[in-house]
Amino acid sequence: SRDINMNQTGYLGKLDNVFSRPNPTTWTVLIILLIALLVVVIVLGNALVILAFVAVRNLRTQSNFFLLNLAISDFLVKLGVFCIPLYVPYMLTGRWTFGKTLCKLWLVMDYLMCTSSVFNIVLISYDRFLSVTDAVTYRTQQGKTSQAITKMAMGWLLAFLLYGPAIIAWEHIAGYSLLEKEQCYPEFYFNWYFLITASTVEFFMPFISVTFFNLCIYLNIHRRACSRRKLVKEMNEVRRQPKRASLYQLFQSVMFVGLEGRTELLKPSTMALRGQDTTKNDDGKTSQTAPSNESWIKTVPQMYGQRSRLLKDKKVAKSLAIIVCTFGVCWAPYTLLMIIRAAFNDDCVPRFCYEVTFWLLWVNSAINPFLYPLCHKAFRKAFTKLLCPKEFNV
Repeated sequence: SRDINMNQTGYLGKLDNVFSRPNPTTWTVLIILLIALLVVVIVLGNALVILAFVAVRNLRTQSNFFLLNLAISDFLVKLGVFCIPLYVPYMLTGRWTFGKTLCKLWLVMDYLMCTSSVFNIVLISYDRFLSVTDAVTYRTQQGKTSQAITKMAMGWLLAFLLYGPAIIAWEHIAGYSLLEKEQCYPEFYFNWYFLITASTVEFFMPFISVTFFNLCIYLNIHRRACSRRKLVKEMNEVRRQPKRASLYQLFQSVMFVGLEGRTELLKPSTMALRGQDTTKNDDGKTSQTAPSNESWIKTVPQMYGQRSRLLKDKKVAKSLAIIVCTFGVCWAPYTLLMIIRAAFNDDCVPRFCYEVTFWLLWVNSAINPFLYPLCHKAFRKAFTKLLCPKEFNV
């Protein structure tokens, strides 16, 4: 039989016997300080997001509801209210003294909050994907918060169904329990088939989805940028047309297009190029007739709006790329080590490596409140109002 030496909580890491190292008192103090610092960052960061959402009315859009949901999952239960107070004594003593029922409840909440956080990241990424690739429909749905609430509820339900029933009923279905006395870990901890399935739903599929959204946004922006470069080239070719000289003078001081770090002047005469009418002469040759001034003058504000939208979408793409990288760095090592340990044995992964991957999950919760809301100008402004009440009024 396999020698099972476990002191594991879903995502809370295996830290048994960690204090048997040299200078255990120093090590204990260091661990406590690190936990305290991490908790302070997570609690304050997520509390600021929640407070901003409650205090500033114009933040209550459909897309921002996903950010609020992420902050709640990281703060209210996972860290400040339930998991951390029970985790600290377990980590320090290596013994679970709160009973089996509370152990299962703790594991359910731990897995639920972490998995929900992952699904929230997918929802945020999908929302930004729609804002770039289907902007018109996206803007019309911003006031429909019921859709956002439905998506979030489905995310919470799926997060619970992924691990909750297994934590609660595994020993009853299997007919025996692997849980040692004064320990708290899930019964499926070394079941490779369950872990690979759950990891696929919890990490691999979300990571692939977020990467796909990021790639689609990049390709969409690249296509639009190429189209604008082509249009600017056409504008420059016809800007010297005498017929457009007066109107060119009218708009040359206000129309600019920023492309890849350059600022180029839009020539209104070029606006006419795309609106020219094509006619066929008696000899069979085609000729182009410039449209009326009114037709291309109306194009001027449209071009300016497209330029503004493109710049905004580029910022969205950059922030989403950061999301992909951060999510992958924080979650991939832990997920892979869990699968390796389940497939082989408990000692195939060095304890230090496992502890590092565990802490990365907590670091991800600390990064989230800064990574997502701070990518939005509206949230940054709201934070400034909350932190500097003398200068701003919320």
